[in-house]
Amino acid sequence: MTGWIEFIVAMAAFMLGHLLPRVGGLRGNLINCLGRRAYFALYGLVSLVLLGWVISAAGRTPYVELWPQAPWMRWLPFLATPIAFVLAACGLGVALPDSLGASRKRKYDPTHPGFAAVSRHPVLLALALWALAHLLPNGDLSYVLLFGLFALFPLIAIPAFDRRARNRDGQDAFVGAPILSVRPVFDRAWWRQNARPVLMRSAIGVLFWCVVLHLHAPVIGAWPFP
Repeated sequence: MTGWIEFIVAMAAFMLGHLLPRVGGLRGNLINCLGRRAYFALYGLVSLVLLGWVISAAGRTPYVELWPQAPWMRWLPFLATPIAFVLAACGLGVALPDSLGASRKRKYDPTHPGFAAVSRHPVLLALALWALAHLLPNGDLSYVLLFGLFALFPLIAIPAFDRRARNRDGQDAFVGAPILSVRPVFDRAWWRQNARPVLMRSAIGVLFWCVVLHLHAPVIGAWPFP
């Protein structure tokens, strides 16, 4: 029973860590005090620590199997997670219309959408991809609850973000910014405009994935390789 208590406490801490900054203008006050970059660096570090705690706590709960793991299932997170890290790296801090992790100070230009031409919600899609890729090979009840909740959040958040943008700007809010499109990847003109930032951010995403991959076993307690 102790394992389930820790899991619930860790999950509650993770949720509160993301909800509390939005209460009473706390996030704005912290940004004014620390500076925007320092705040988001600290916020990201705390989020990663809490995420690691939640996942490791899930591994200490009593094992309740809902479905068995097949060897091929281990390839899903191994192949999908670097894509998720690249999506998140390309989406953080860029000018995107009403997107999680986007810059609110940079004005979105629909004639030059940048990475928004690939997705207007890259960070949320990255979270959904990461969670769903980890859900199938982890048929234990605690991991199903964990990754199921993480996968559910983007599915709820994307319509909420879009509804807010539509109420403010109408359909013009989404010009040049689909939920997901691979067309820009095959567009030379898009690459000429965006190659440098996209490749740099993609490299950062892959590098961060490599670091997390090799810390996975000692920190999370699970071997990440197929």
